[in-house]
Amino acid sequence: MSEAQNAFRKRGKKHFFGAQHHAKRWRGSRELEVGMQGILITCSMNQRKCAAEAFNLLSEYADKLYGPEKLTLTTCDFSAGGQFEEEAGECSEGENAKEEVDVEDALKKEVAQLRAGGGRQERRFQALDSGANNVIFIRTRNLESDKLVHHILSDLHATKKKKTRVILRMLPVTGTCKAFPEDMMRYMSTFLEPWFKKPNHATYQIAFKARNNSHNKRDDVIKAIAGLVGKLNPKNKVNLTQPDLTIILEVIKSVCCVSVVREYTRYRKYNLQEVVKDEEPKKEDAAKDAAKDGQGAATEPALAGGREAPEKEEDDAATQPALAGGSQAPEKEEDDAATQSAVVGGSAEEMQLAEEHLQEQSAMDDQQNKAEGDGE
Repeated sequence: MSEAQNAFRKRGKKHFFGAQHHAKRWRGSRELEVGMQGILITCSMNQRKCAAEAFNLLSEYADKLYGPEKLTLTTCDFSAGGQFEEEAGECSEGENAKEEVDVEDALKKEVAQLRAGGGRQERRFQALDSGANNVIFIRTRNLESDKLVHHILSDLHATKKKKTRVILRMLPVTGTCKAFPEDMMRYMSTFLEPWFKKPNHATYQIAFKARNNSHNKRDDVIKAIAGLVGKLNPKNKVNLTQPDLTIILEVIKSVCCVSVVREYTRYRKYNLQEVVKDEEPKKEDAAKDAAKDGQGAATEPALAGGREAPEKEEDDAATQPALAGGSQAPEKEEDDAATQSAVVGGSAEEMQLAEEHLQEQSAMDDQQNKAEGDGE
């Protein structure tokens, strides 16, 4: 085999295996770890675009709440007569600094600072690998992630303006711990105190989700957390419809991300796609409104001039002549006179017989009046 072919084969191996090796090394050095704070973001099958949308959205609202981002400047080499201006980000040297500085020593110092991390720039937001598909973790610095996310959702809910296409849910992470039952209970006992310990109390619900983890069962974790909240203050009550606070637990591999948020149900479980939609009326209310509209439409024609009113008028017109000049009216008067006399001077049995007779007579009169009306 010639040297050219050998060189081509070596280049091909380097081409195919080199990129994969670097990708694994990059992914392992930037992962979600215990002790971090930030925001968990779920997406629909496009993590690169999700990260880009997240950076744009978070930067937009963070600049409104906390002002423009100020980057941490790299350290400058201090030499004889050198001065560091932090605001301008420039190093001004004295008149004779170039002559006194040893170039080799300056380079060594700069390399040592970079290795120690002194020359890194800490950004406000940094995307990390969460350890689960379709989930990214944005690490935050120098801000409160729960307040930032709540501000974003409240603005989107008020304006109904859609600003993302790939992002689904945005969950703040204000604390992390190891995802083992003992570690979680130990951490949560102190983490929940600002909201649920005496004298504070509130209604709450627990939202638990586990990804790539089989150590924790949903029902067991929820019961344990609920018991812990009850011990902090017996006045804390569970409310699954409109709770004051929601305890969020997101377990990914061996890391448990926790936070306590407000208005979780109002903002559609912190879903950016659902919160911008118009609120639909409840099915029960809609059914009641429809039934009321149907009843109103059915009764209006009858009240205005339907079939029932003319029939009633015809019956009245037919019965009036019969009562005025017919043979039934005198008979009724005679019967009434007879029953009245029986009631005044008769016994209880006679009174009962008189009442029965009067009822039968009235029923016969009604039937006859109806028959006369139909004949006319």
